[in-house]
Formats: sequence, C-alpha cells, structure tokens
Amino acid sequence: MADRVRELASKKAAVIFTKSSCCMCHSIKSLFYELGASPAIHELDKDSSGREMEWALRGLGCNPTVPAVFIGGRYVGSAKDVISLHVDGTLKQMLIDARAIWF
Repeated sequence: MADRVRELASKKAAVIFTKSSCCMCHSIKSLFYELGASPAIHELDKDSSGREMEWALRGLGCNPTVPAVFIGGRYVGSAKDVISLHVDGTLKQMLIDARAIWF
C-alpha cells in the first residue's frame, strides 16, 4: 500500500490526502485553491482502501496522517507545516517550482 500512496502522491504536482470530516483538511484545500493550485484530493474516509492508505501514510512518516500534503511528489507536511510554509512565503514558490501554479 505504501507504493500505491507514493504513486498517487507523485501523479500530480500537488496532492493532499484528507478526510471529509477534518476541518484542517478543508482549510488546507481552500488555501491551495486560493493560491491557484488544483491539487489531487484523496479523501481517505471515502476510499475503500482508505484505512490501509492511512496506515501507509503513517509508515511514511506522516503524523498526523491527514492532511498529508505532497508537492512535486515530496511529502511537505501536515496542516501546521503547510501553514508555516505559507506564512514565510515558501509554499507559493514550492507550488510554482512543482508547476502546480504558474505566474
């Protein structure tokens, strides 16, 4: 399952693993949309393999497991990490470098 998660995480420039009931997941998705990115969203609670994917994310070092944000195929962190990157201006440049947004 870890290989499937890695594959999903690298299919698009920006990928977010979420749960539909998670308010921080919703906030991170909204932030990406406001920045002009259209990330691939994988809602673990709506996927038949969601529980296994969540365990695989934990095994890959994602803690908490949602939201798990990948940019350019690389794990960048959870909500706290993404918000920190946004505040210091790094997130937008990471999205540009990964070709998730264009300016």
